Amino acid sequence: MTFKDFDFKEKLQKSIFDAGFKEPSPIQRDAIPVILSGKDIVGQAHTGTGKTAAFGLPLINMLDGNGSVEAVVIVPTRELAMQVSDELFRFAKNLSINTATVYGGQSYSRQLKHIDNAGIIVATPGRFLDLLRDEKIKIAPKFVVLDEADEMLDMGFLDDIKEIFTFMPKERQTLLFSATMPSAIKALAKSILIEPEFITITQSEITNSKITQTFYVVEEHERDDALIRLYDFKNPEKSIIFCRTKKEVDRLSTFLVSQGFSAKGLHGDMEQRQREEVINSFKKGKLEILIATDVAARGLDVNDVSHVFNYHLPFDSESYVHRIGRTGRAGKDGMAVSIVTPHEFRMIKKIQSDTGGKLEAKVIPNISSVKEKKTNSLKSKICEQKVYDSGVNLVESLSEEYDLETIAHKLASLLTNDTYVKGNNNIGKSQNDIEKLLKRSREDNGKANRRGSGNFRDRNNNNRRRNPSGNRRQSRRG
Repeated sequence: MTFKDFDFKEKLQKSIFDAGFKEPSPIQRDAIPVILSGKDIVGQAHTGTGKTAAFGLPLINMLDGNGSVEAVVIVPTRELAMQVSDELFRFAKNLSINTATVYGGQSYSRQLKHIDNAGIIVATPGRFLDLLRDEKIKIAPKFVVLDEADEMLDMGFLDDIKEIFTFMPKERQTLLFSATMPSAIKALAKSILIEPEFITITQSEITNSKITQTFYVVEEHERDDALIRLYDFKNPEKSIIFCRTKKEVDRLSTFLVSQGFSAKGLHGDMEQRQREEVINSFKKGKLEILIATDVAARGLDVNDVSHVFNYHLPFDSESYVHRIGRTGRAGKDGMAVSIVTPHEFRMIKKIQSDTGGKLEAKVIPNISSVKEKKTNSLKSKICEQKVYDSGVNLVESLSEEYDLETIAHKLASLLTNDTYVKGNNNIGKSQNDIEKLLKRSREDNGKANRRGSGNFRDRNNNNRRRNPSGNRRQSRRG
């Protein structure tokens, strides 16, 4: 199947071709025909599955382009608002349909001016609701999209969303996208959608099959050394490192810069201007490494990220899926690399179980392996290098003082400086160590399961004796 099969308008088809889109992703393949038919939908799909095009392309195809706001897309964060707006504008520009981006921290007058000329508004809930309450805008969109609905729920926007829909016309087509479907999102869908069609990406498609997932086992104090060694060996073009805390982001970004890497951190304590500067630098290739927390990376959409590194594993499988979804985009291959300690094996197993993906245990390369790879890469570059006049002139100049063999040795020595590898020869666990740890983990898990099933009744009886009312713990929480 190709995008031509959707029979989009010719100018929209040109935008799709210019963007390099060829085959639709699963969510695009399933959602686009339903949206074009005019039905409300609930789409369950994770970040990186092509949701923006899944709702954006059919909406743009159905817009009249009459100069008024015909579609509203509501997203959880400023970063996502800007990225969704950019992508929709890229698709709609040949049809002369403009987008306006609405979020807090920006001038009202400037945003209102953009809305006057827009066919599509992409907005965060807070600022959009302010504009509606204060009657700064009066719009009657035919299409309303909620993107990353579960993120908005987690960020406390549920009441805002409900109020926003009191300002929306009853006659509309509503599309809701969410990575997960907690009860609150199901209830919201029931209240704002009319007989929606449900589209769900199956578990086998939750993690992109083009993403190779590996993990390396180290002791806690070896994390930094392991990260540097893996960067030396894998030599990623553009990568994101995920940390659990803002403090860890700051420390790691300082450390990597001290090691000669072009790296910057991204977290919630940064001013919006700083955040935008970092993201733009990363997108334009001025930065090779972005270090971020899960919250800061929400909505981050960069197509050419070759590697994602988990400096620490996240606390849940869903965050893991969101993290690794930053690579392997637009049909490209991606690498997801996790640095773990033996204590984190349980989380590895949970991630595998929840996502249906396979995380392969690997050994961190030693110095000779890294040097060999760097040398082979250098050889390839030399073989592929074209000979220019400047090079010929340099050799001729040097040949007045040295013979050709000595010149070659000197130039090779200069080039091989880059093959130097820092750190201890061996970092982390060996393959044999990893196999023993995995075996022990399986045995411990089996014992725990047997103990759990055997003592379930006894534990229940003990709980009743200690907590006869059955609700003391609950009331204490309340």
